[in-house]
Amino acid sequence: MKKLGFIGMGNMAGAIACGVAKSGFLKGEEMIAYDIIDSQLEKVKEYHFTIAKDEREVITESEIVFIGVKPQVLENVLEPLKELLQDKALISIVLGYDYEKYQQILDPSTRHIFVMPNTPALVLKGMSLIEETHSLTQTEFEFTKTMFSSIGEIEIVPSYLMETAGTLSGCGPAFIYMVIEALADGAVKEGVPRAMAYKLASQTIVGSGMMQLETLLHPGTLKDQVCSPGGSTIRGVEALEKGNIRAAFIDAISSAVHYK
Repeated sequence: MKKLGFIGMGNMAGAIACGVAKSGFLKGEEMIAYDIIDSQLEKVKEYHFTIAKDEREVITESEIVFIGVKPQVLENVLEPLKELLQDKALISIVLGYDYEKYQQILDPSTRHIFVMPNTPALVLKGMSLIEETHSLTQTEFEFTKTMFSSIGEIEIVPSYLMETAGTLSGCGPAFIYMVIEALADGAVKEGVPRAMAYKLASQTIVGSGMMQLETLLHPGTLKDQVCSPGGSTIRGVEALEKGNIRAAFIDAISSAVHYK
């Protein structure tokens, strides 16, 4: 019997699976995975996951089931598996399927929880939002918290905030990658080699984020500490304000939240 079984091994589920193995929280031999696309399973073979022949094998061979399929196929995937999932624990990262939705589509005996992670889980720097309302046992809930803590930070979030908070942490990496690319482009324009520019931009963002997390200072205060009177940084800030950078990021979050 495996400790954890994965149904669906796309980018997000794959990042979590590999991150969990990389962190040492579970060994690859303690996990089993299945995906309808064989090539998606290549990423976990190096960690010695057992590869299942179908979803049913994942469920019967694991203590806790992890589902990471696309939202548009979730109910079609789960419908023939409802009976097999009776008295099982299910961890889901499927967008849009929170506690209330699972209450409607699963057997009442199936225990479940909804988590919204992000792809930096692959490098053990993820941000995972765990829905406060769930039906796991206390032992299963502690397992879930510890597992996601092994691949980054966690936050227990009320159900009504999951969508918006999850948009920030889930979509945010894409927005930040655009910032990295743009900052690097600016440096390349002025003569910095491309690889060096990416490294400088990425590490600057990592360091800035850690600075705020560890000091808990308001981001505006930290920004002010870098801006000398009449200096180059405040002139750069002025250029960003002229480009409506704050409004653009606010709009990005709102657009992602209200995409339906």
